[in-house]
Parts: sequence; structure tokens; C-alpha cells
Amino acid sequence: MRYVLIALLVSAMPAFAEDQAHLNAFDEGRYEDAAAIAETQPTPDALAFAARSLLAEAMSNSDYEPPLSLLNAAETKARDALAIAPEHIEARLQLAIALSLKARPLSNREGMRTGYGKDAKSLADGVLEDDPENSYVHGFLAVWHLEVRRRGGSIGASVMGASVRKGREHYQRAIAIEPGDASLHWQYARALAALNSKKYKNEILEALNHAIECETDSTLENVMKERARILLTALETKSRKNAERVAAQML
Repeated sequence: MRYVLIALLVSAMPAFAEDQAHLNAFDEGRYEDAAAIAETQPTPDALAFAARSLLAEAMSNSDYEPPLSLLNAAETKARDALAIAPEHIEARLQLAIALSLKARPLSNREGMRTGYGKDAKSLADGVLEDDPENSYVHGFLAVWHLEVRRRGGSIGASVMGASVRKGREHYQRAIAIEPGDASLHWQYARALAALNSKKYKNEILEALNHAIECETDSTLENVMKERARILLTALETKSRKNAERVAAQML
């Protein structure tokens, strides 16, 4: 199976330096600058932040195809952080995201061979066990369940222990913790729309409207809101099949 990313890159970021240059660069959408600033301090927090910044840059492509070079660089930074602090929560989460994105263009067979999806799920489960109130790992798992159900059908989902019900439960937990986070609403709506835009129409529209209504304070969150608007328009103007195709292509 392949698993797509939930945009967890806008969670509370560690201020590992006295100044806020790294945070300012990230919020302004200067992600490679943010990563470069972070890398001047080779601590687990800084390396995990660098990984997040590189992933944000990768996700910001208008064609929704993250460059493999950025994904590999982000994976390296996350693994470097884990080499120093193996249980570092943020590094594990960013590694899960990087692996998910690397699995995205692969066929089901290729995804199984690489193990990216399985490893990403294992990392996410470990983060959830250590930090059960982490809204972003709940968001990740919400999308994981929906994507497995879409790609594997009912049989594949049963084998993998995935279900729409579990995805919904993770989403509800995520927004109970962070109700005003546009990325959580957007990614859930996108994954649900890709699965079945007719069956879950009301739930999709509710999540999309929540995403659009969220107050945002970063370039990345604004990107999530704009993508929510694009998908909402597609659902209103395109056929079901075409709207679902749009949702599946987006990040």
C-alpha cells in the first residue's frame, strides 16, 4: 500500500534558539532558509525542525508532486535527529511524513516492497503511544485509515486493520485537541473526498468549510486553506469521478 501525507507541518514548533529567525522564515514560506538556520545547531530539535522545513518546501509545489531530493534530505535530517535521540517525537513524526510522501507515487506492489508505508504507520503508532494528545499524529492516522480503505478496498483494509470508522475517530480526536488548525480539517476532507465524494458529501463539506474558516498565521496554513477552496469548487462543479480524481492528486 502507499500512504499519503497529512499536512502536519504546522504544529507547535520548538524555539531551540534565542532568536526566532528559523520560525519567522518558516512562517513566511522561506523553508530552505529555515532549514539552513536550523542546521547551524545540530541538536535533535533543530534537525527535526530542518526536516519539517524541507517537507514544507516539498509540499508547497503547485503541481502537488514533492521533489524526491527534498524528501530524501528531510528523511536524512529526521534520521540524524533520531541518531542522537532515538525517541524524539518530532523527528519520528517528520520521518513518518517523509516516508509517506516517498511512497505516494509508488504502486501498491512497490510500496509493499519498500516498506515506506508500513514504517510510517509504525512510527506514527509509536508517537501516539508516547504522546496520546498529539493532534498531528491523530491527523496522520486519520488519513492513513482512509487511504488504505481507498487503495485496498474492503479486503485490503481488513487485512491492514484500517477503516473509515477509525479514520473518523482519529480526526475527531485531532480537532478536539486543535479545532482551529486548517491542515487537520483539510487533509481529512481531501482523503474522504478521494474515497467517496458522494457517500461522505456532508462530512467532506463540513471539514472543508472548517478549514476555510480557520484563522491562519503562516504561509503553509494559507496554502492548506487555498487547496480546501479548490477542492470545494471541484466538488461543486465537476462530476463525482473527476472531483475524486482532483482530491486524490492533491496534498
